[in-house]
Amino acid sequence: MFKLFKAALAIVFPLILTMLAAAWYLNTNLNKELPLADASEVFVLAPGTGYSAMINQLHQRDWISNPQLLKLYGRINPAVAEIKAGEYRFEQGISLAESLAMMRAGDVVRHQLTLLEGWTVAQVFIHLNNQSLLKQQELINDESIWELLGIAEPLSPKPEGLFFPDTYDYHLGDEPSAILLRAYKRLERVLNDEWQARDANLPYKSAYEALIMASIIEKETGVPEERAEIAGVFVRRLRLGMRLQTDPTVIYGLGTSFDGNLRGSHLRDDGNIYNTYRQVGLPPTPIALAGREAIHAALHPAEGDAIFFVAKGDGTHAFSATLKEHEAAVRHYQLNRRKANYRSAPPAPEK
Repeated sequence: MFKLFKAALAIVFPLILTMLAAAWYLNTNLNKELPLADASEVFVLAPGTGYSAMINQLHQRDWISNPQLLKLYGRINPAVAEIKAGEYRFEQGISLAESLAMMRAGDVVRHQLTLLEGWTVAQVFIHLNNQSLLKQQELINDESIWELLGIAEPLSPKPEGLFFPDTYDYHLGDEPSAILLRAYKRLERVLNDEWQARDANLPYKSAYEALIMASIIEKETGVPEERAEIAGVFVRRLRLGMRLQTDPTVIYGLGTSFDGNLRGSHLRDDGNIYNTYRQVGLPPTPIALAGREAIHAALHPAEGDAIFFVAKGDGTHAFSATLKEHEAAVRHYQLNRRKANYRSAPPAPEK
């Protein structure tokens, strides 16, 4: 019996030592820092990449020295091999164990893009198409966009103005339509919240009409304290049955034919359905993305009697209650057009 025990011990003991050595070696490798060449490096796991293929990729980068042991580790511990595809950023000092934990958790890199107030849908689509990290996707600026987004009953068949300007997170390989859907849902929530808290007796039949007004306010001024005043002018004009007579709507209606010079012939054009010098009431759709501040102003216009305004040349406007006052303001401020620093919009912020 003793001889049998010694024989078994002679077999088992080296095996135990081998297992302990392997465990020590594995633990040492798992806790070793990845030898990154830079302060941080990106590691991309394509969809469908399995644990074994991922280990091969690490080995090809010379980040690990014993891929077979790590593959065996994954087979013995299946939970270790449950990695998720995506883009990962490894910082200097990260261990192999920490990088594997990131891939199991799906702790992928988050990128950001911003949709700006005052952009048209065409500009939004161009911006999305220019994001090299997003999946390529055809975005068509017409009613078919709602089918792509899976929206059965949008606020309007026309997509103009129906995406909220904001900063959105995304991951490598995301579809632009996913960002558009989030921007649309955000617009719905903001518009509904503001509509529910609106002032009484506004000349809008729906929240969508308020959004149209907000888009005009967005294009007319970038000065926060003026938004409510601009809204007040336009609301009073609607109540009086006056035409809005706002240049941004005319320019929007001209589309790509606009060369930067708004002419009298443009203002007399009855064929431009966005020409608020000829058409009574609001234009048929928004003309740009409107932020929450512009939406709030449209629904909370400032009190007063002004029904005219003119650009002063410093980005702000002069407001007038009578045509006589307005004409005097026009004569005064139009002289400033000859000055080199004249501007009808606020100066761009310094970078």
